[in-house]
Amino acid sequence: MKLDRRQFANLGAASVAGLLSQSLWAEQTRRASSPDSFYFALIADTHIIDDFYVKGSENGVEDNTTILQTTDHLTFTRSVINAIKLPNGQKVERTFLVGDVFHNYPSPDYDFYFKNRTRLDNAADLLAGFNTPVHMGWGNHDYEGNPSRGISRDFSHRLFEAKFKTKPYYAVDYKGFRFLHLNNFLGNTWDETGDVRARQYGSLGEEQLNWAEAQLHDRKPTIVFVHYPLWSVQPTEVQDYGLHPLLRKYQDNVQIIISGHWHKWIDFAHTYGAQHTVMGSTRYDQNSFMLMQADPLKGTIRWVDSTRPQWSTHYATPFKLS
Repeated sequence: MKLDRRQFANLGAASVAGLLSQSLWAEQTRRASSPDSFYFALIADTHIIDDFYVKGSENGVEDNTTILQTTDHLTFTRSVINAIKLPNGQKVERTFLVGDVFHNYPSPDYDFYFKNRTRLDNAADLLAGFNTPVHMGWGNHDYEGNPSRGISRDFSHRLFEAKFKTKPYYAVDYKGFRFLHLNNFLGNTWDETGDVRARQYGSLGEEQLNWAEAQLHDRKPTIVFVHYPLWSVQPTEVQDYGLHPLLRKYQDNVQIIISGHWHKWIDFAHTYGAQHTVMGSTRYDQNSFMLMQADPLKGTIRWVDSTRPQWSTHYATPFKLS
């Protein structure tokens, strides 16, 4: 079956996986490339730990094993992304991390993080080793959410700013594209005085929703990152106003919506307007990342290695560097 560029770009991830084998991805990339395009990588749920981490504190054998491998896995993933060589001599230019940068807080003492080397420092050093800038978003493990321990949202925000120079939510504009890191832990479901059971659902809060709409209203081709899959994000928060209707309203300029959190590859297709993909975690599999090609002239993106995920699992096949 022959695909022209437009047909290939418009195929959903599952459809592409059914049409192309792993051995064909390089040829498809070569044919679709142009000197104006650029490439970016996506990773999620790195869950970096430190020497203060208490071993055996996770749920089950798999979780207790993988949490000890997170540094090695991210180091391997980084080495592959750094080594990728693309047509026209291009390399990956940006990397985006979709939350759960590190795994919980070892202390409620703010000064502790400047007197000791912690998982935040480990994560910062690992991410600094990428050959690209790394733009990170927030996951549930990047918040404590427990005021009784003295670790409030403000505590987390101060530390993220100090260690990662990262705001709770923000936009990155690059070569005509807009990348939105949304934060689904700022709304009423994650209210620090509320019922902790509500936290299984994410919410943004009205202030962030207004900011997000202003970003989307510019009609730039946009990639949206939000840690919780949209299945677990409160659809509306203020009457009929919320993230779900907002994404449908601007689906013509939203190229893809990427989430993590579930640590598995899930394809929601166009359930929420634009393509919505939940990606695997480097915590569980060092091969779990995504490579995307952006075409500024067309304002579109293409998932280059979409044949690699083993859908509904933690795993992806290895990326072939040649």
